[in-house]
Amino acid sequence: MAFINKRKICKFCENRDLKIDYKDYNSLKKFLNSQGKIIPKRVTGLCTKHQRHLVTAVKRARNIALLPYSYNIEN
Repeated sequence: MAFINKRKICKFCENRDLKIDYKDYNSLKKFLNSQGKIIPKRVTGLCTKHQRHLVTAVKRARNIALLPYSYNIEN
């Protein structure tokens, strides 16, 4: 039995109006997991170019305290 993978399409390539901006922290939060780590491109479906821009934007937002470096996890 063969599995057919549905290819993920980069949402930034598909819609050219969307921009990756470090000041828009609400849209950047979607690419972070519950621990505050950046989700890899094989999961998000972004292309290499936009994943690099996303990582840079998240790091800039963390540097100026718009996003936390990690979240407090309580047991």
